[in-house]
Amino acid sequence: MKPIHGLFPILILSLLIGCSTPETFDVLIKNGQIADGSGQPLYLGDIGINADTIAALGTLDNVIGIQEIDATGLVVAPGFINMLSWAVESLIEDGKSQSDIRQGVTLEVFGEGWSMGPLTEASKKAIQSIGDGMVEYDIEWETLDEYLEFLTQRGISPNVASFVGATTLRINTVGFEDRAPTDEEMEVMKGMVANAMEDGALGIGASLIYAPAFYSSTEELIELCKVASAYDGMYISHMRSEGNQLLESLDELIRIADAAKIRAEIYHLKMGGKENWNKFDAVVSKIDSARAAGLHITTDMYSYTAGATGLDASMPPWVQEGGYAKWAERLQDPAIRKKLMTEMTTPTNEWESLMMGVESYEDMLLIGFKNDSLKYLTGKSLAEIAAMRKTSAVETAMDLVIQDGSRVGTVYFLMSEENVKKQLALPYMSFGSDAESSAPEGVFLESSTHPRAYGNVARVLGKYVRDEKVIPLEEAIYKLTALPATNLKIKKRGSLKTGYFADLAIFDPKTIQDHATFEKPMQYATGMQHVFVNGQQVLKDGAHTGATPGRVVRGPGWKEK
Repeated sequence: MKPIHGLFPILILSLLIGCSTPETFDVLIKNGQIADGSGQPLYLGDIGINADTIAALGTLDNVIGIQEIDATGLVVAPGFINMLSWAVESLIEDGKSQSDIRQGVTLEVFGEGWSMGPLTEASKKAIQSIGDGMVEYDIEWETLDEYLEFLTQRGISPNVASFVGATTLRINTVGFEDRAPTDEEMEVMKGMVANAMEDGALGIGASLIYAPAFYSSTEELIELCKVASAYDGMYISHMRSEGNQLLESLDELIRIADAAKIRAEIYHLKMGGKENWNKFDAVVSKIDSARAAGLHITTDMYSYTAGATGLDASMPPWVQEGGYAKWAERLQDPAIRKKLMTEMTTPTNEWESLMMGVESYEDMLLIGFKNDSLKYLTGKSLAEIAAMRKTSAVETAMDLVIQDGSRVGTVYFLMSEENVKKQLALPYMSFGSDAESSAPEGVFLESSTHPRAYGNVARVLGKYVRDEKVIPLEEAIYKLTALPATNLKIKKRGSLKTGYFADLAIFDPKTIQDHATFEKPMQYATGMQHVFVNGQQVLKDGAHTGATPGRVVRGPGWKEK
């Protein structure tokens, strides 16, 4: 008799001895410490993934995976959400998003004031003028949705979502003028908001210390937010001041949230400038009172004592009216320079000066130049460059803006470590890098960056959770996942639940660590072992797989076309 081969005899034998056929998953993650995003204690369990979805979760018996990962000793969490990402251009250059993927970030959220749509010819020119010149691309889109689809069609590793920028809306209609919009312009802006919300925008994003956003009135913002609110969107804002007028600016955000009946979030909460460090309790009291009164106010932060923006944040908005060309022209006028010498060195509540917030010009690092002839200055402080040129710090700042043809990327040391730790513990705190996601290679080496681009999340999980025990691991993961997902009202992401998209971050809690410094910021974090986006593995054993499964994540007002 010939022996019987194949699966059929095995099935018969299984039935005879009372065993069932093992359930098969595309991916089976075994023996992990599950942090489901709820903030509840870790538990030992398994996760089965089919296609792009979590198909099973818990103690899974009699199962196998086409691909299996032994997660013994590792934490298995939902993919992390970067609430403030500036990867809008870096993902065009390199869709792998390495600096963030290697920290477990699976969703990049754009739109701090500027958004990549809706665009007119004027706003297209403005976007290209504020860039650092490293990433070259043609703008092949007009709407925000078209831009996000453009990214996914090129191929990106993370998911992407965006607010519609109030600055962009203003440039599309009013331009760079310091005036209120006409009734007609206001209606055009409101129509743009409605269209963007139906395309899936998350809400309205503002950045009110910068021209031309600075010129927007509270009433203008309320009217725009009323439209977003009708689609259940959010208002999220870099407030008008994070320093001398911090409390007054918080009052404005709360007023907007109340008048427009809209959820609101404070971008990168901080008390900027040593004289303002003592305002932490007053800020928290205002937020808590607003929340107790029924308003939905939340916050996000990056885990560093320095911010990064440009030299425009050291100069009054009036000198920037009209855009970069007008700004640079004014900076060459001797009378205006004399006036600026006074205004840029005199404390004021009329506009936000980050230069006045640092203790010395050694605390301002120049990290982003567009002009090749100036790139040798990258990483030097404003004090160093001023000494090299034998000019004052204020004159040097003005000259660099003119010579570089840009606002010049700048790091400002403004915050206290004590406040950073206290902010981490706030129950409504999420996290955002406020940076691009890149790699230490190619065009990205032509400029420097802030270490938050490479270490913001890993620094939370390593330094503040494991080493300093500021908050428990489960709480940190909640603040990186379910909390922002709930605030944004995005569906089926931010938690480990059956039926949810399989966005996962799997890491070693004993070794997760940031390595980026201000001197050497382009250093990858370590300790993240595996990352999945929509069920596809983009990080395997700490190395990028090259996979680009990222999708567009749309807000609650989205209407499928």
